[in-house]
Amino acid sequence: MKYLKLASMMAAATLTAQVAVAQERFITIGTGGQTGVYFVVGQSICRLVNRGTAEHNLKCTAPSTGGSIANINAIKAGDMDMGVAQSDWQFHAFNGSSEFEGAGYDKLRAVFSVHGEPFTVVARADSGVATFDDLFGKRVNVGNPGSGQRATMDVVLGAMGKSADDFALASELKPAEQSAALGDNKVDAIIYTVGHPNGSIQEATSTVDARLVDVTGEAIDKLVSERPYYAKATIPGGLYSGNDNDTQTFGVKATFVTSADVADDVVYTVVKAVFDNFDRFKGLHPAFANLSEEEMIADGLSAPLHPGAAQYYKERGWIE
Repeated sequence: MKYLKLASMMAAATLTAQVAVAQERFITIGTGGQTGVYFVVGQSICRLVNRGTAEHNLKCTAPSTGGSIANINAIKAGDMDMGVAQSDWQFHAFNGSSEFEGAGYDKLRAVFSVHGEPFTVVARADSGVATFDDLFGKRVNVGNPGSGQRATMDVVLGAMGKSADDFALASELKPAEQSAALGDNKVDAIIYTVGHPNGSIQEATSTVDARLVDVTGEAIDKLVSERPYYAKATIPGGLYSGNDNDTQTFGVKATFVTSADVADDVVYTVVKAVFDNFDRFKGLHPAFANLSEEEMIADGLSAPLHPGAAQYYKERGWIE
């Protein structure tokens, strides 16, 4: 009888474990290159979600991806549940404009915004590049296809009446590759729409004498005035070797998005994991240090708010 009782208990334990496993749900968050802040955003959110897996049975992974546009397309295809995207590409995806003309995604839903992302140009000191206009005729890494930085670069060029053909070379390296290319003198300048401080920019400015370049002028002023998802931005001096002065440019917000098809309770759980542990989240990267709840639930969000996110914000009294 003792052995029968033990066997029965073991069987019950096995069944309980199987039921627990069966109840586990998995979500995937699209990020960006491993040297960028998008990757840290996804990894940080997953870290906070996975701390509570025993309670909500939700498990999260955040692989490196091609960036904003790739993430939105993956969400649209059902290959990913959530992702990080620049605020401008959230706008365009939902409204079916720019890169998403004829391929809009009206099921795209906003969750929250994260850090600001200045459009950043870094040029070798020996390249002769002192202004953005000096880039034309030079070797420039415009970014990999599918990335927000590449698409934003195309917008800037269009606003200036230029194209990638106006560069001596327009390389399409990923963020993880571009700093080494700058240091090896394979390109004269690199472009990155990213939060600061950033590891890739630190690598670029520490391995070779390089300068951050102002991105200003009438074309930029017009872009900012006409498009609500853009804003003037300043990269503080002193963040990078050899760059003691502030750099004037413009930028977007990093935003966290999902699909209307993702269950309300899943989005609610993710949002709760972040904002119930907000101080912990802010400590996971220097770019998060000055985040505020008020700005994160409002700024840069042009797609409708997902009901799961709205539920949490209402419970906290942040929205009505």
